[in-house]
Amino acid sequence: MALSIFIFYFMLFSVLPLPSLCTDPDPLQDFCVADLTASPSINGFPCKGASSVTSVDFFSNVLAHKGNTSNVFQSKVTAANVLAFPGLNTLGISMNRVDFEPNGLNPPHSHPRATELGIVLKGKVLVGFVTTGNVFYSKVLTIGEMFVIPRGLMHFQKNVGKGAALIVTSFNSQQPGAAVVPTTLFAAKPSIPNEVLGQTFQVEDTVVEGIKSKFGS
Repeated sequence: MALSIFIFYFMLFSVLPLPSLCTDPDPLQDFCVADLTASPSINGFPCKGASSVTSVDFFSNVLAHKGNTSNVFQSKVTAANVLAFPGLNTLGISMNRVDFEPNGLNPPHSHPRATELGIVLKGKVLVGFVTTGNVFYSKVLTIGEMFVIPRGLMHFQKNVGKGAALIVTSFNSQQPGAAVVPTTLFAAKPSIPNEVLGQTFQVEDTVVEGIKSKFGS
């Protein structure tokens, strides 16, 4: 009987998500301003010494200015994560600013460590994501409308308005990470073999090489 109860609870806790594994670990102090000169640990970067922490560590203008959209996608993601804003260290939160020119695209990508919540501040933006069951959800959003992207799912944003567009997103991680499909597959170092990409997308080597050349691989 005791063994049956043990097996039941073992199986139960094996399938239930543990809070500590759902997002960044909870902080154990009021704050821990990142020492970016040190290597990160499992809970973020080591803390700066208390005597060296100042008000500057808790304020940032990293999202105050438009990003440089002069690129093939005509968009720019500006990240306010722990690397750009050390005061976020161990707090489990960060933000992005995404600027779009007309027809600009934030290409398909995923965030392996965070759920994304966003709001459109300017323009008209098509937002879409695909589930692990290959179901596609999307909607065209305008100023003031919001969206949520579940953690780890492939998604994109595209400016479908006539003028520039701007969205701001937040994450439940100080460093959500981003696996961007075109650069991950076609600009990896060292390069993914052409035969792998060709077979995956059912195209010839010349097509793979042509795509790689666009991303500097």
